[in-house]
Amino acid sequence: MTRPVLFDLDGTLVDTPNAIVENFTATLAALGVPAVFPEEIRATIGLPLEKAFAQLIGASADAATVEAAVPCYQRLYREQIVPKAKSLLYPGVADGLAELRAAGLVLAIATSKHTASAEVLLTSAGIRDHFAMVVGADAVTEPKPAPETGLLIAAELGHPAGRAVMVGDTTHDISMAHNAGMRSVAVTYGIHSAAQLAAVKPTWTVADFPAAVAQILRAG
Repeated sequence: MTRPVLFDLDGTLVDTPNAIVENFTATLAALGVPAVFPEEIRATIGLPLEKAFAQLIGASADAATVEAAVPCYQRLYREQIVPKAKSLLYPGVADGLAELRAAGLVLAIATSKHTASAEVLLTSAGIRDHFAMVVGADAVTEPKPAPETGLLIAAELGHPAGRAVMVGDTTHDISMAHNAGMRSVAVTYGIHSAAQLAAVKPTWTVADFPAAVAQILRAG
C-alpha cells in the first residue's frame, strides 16, 4: 500500500492561523509599518512570507523594510508559536499520522513556510518523525500553487505523482495537487471556507482530520 501522502502544515496539522495573525501584527508594529486588518493577514496565509509581506505592506513601505519583515517574523514565530506547538495540533492529528504510517503510507510535508521553520514547528509538536521529507517554499523555485513542491516530493520518494494524495486547507494546496496530477483532500477547518475550497474542485472534502485519515485509507 506504499504511496505518498503530502500534508500542508499551518491550518491543516497545526492550529496556527490566529497566532500567525498576531505575529504578523507584531512584526508590522516592530518595523513601524501601519497596521493592517486581521482579515487581510488571514487572506495571505498559505503564501510564502516574502509574498505575504509584499502584498500586505509593499505599497506603504520601502523594499528594505519588506525584506526585514521576514527575519523579524521568524524570530517572533520561534519565540511565540513554536513553544506551544504541541497544544496547537488539531484533534486526531497525532493518532491519525501514526495510523497512516502503520498502514504503510509514506508521509511528507509540503508547506509554504521556510523549511527550517517547518522543521522546528514539527519537532516541537512531537510529530516530526512521521515524515520522510519536509519541503518548504525556500526549497523550490516556484512554491504552491505551482506543482514543483509536489513533484519534487514524489520524485524524491520514488513514486509517480498520480499515486500521491495532497491534504490541505487552502486553495493553494488543492491547486498544487491539480497542477501536479495528484488527488487531493480539502479540510474545511483551516483557513479557507468550504465554498472557497469547492471552487478549486478537490477530489474529496472532509470536516476534520480523522475523516481525512479515513478517506486516505479508502483511496487506495
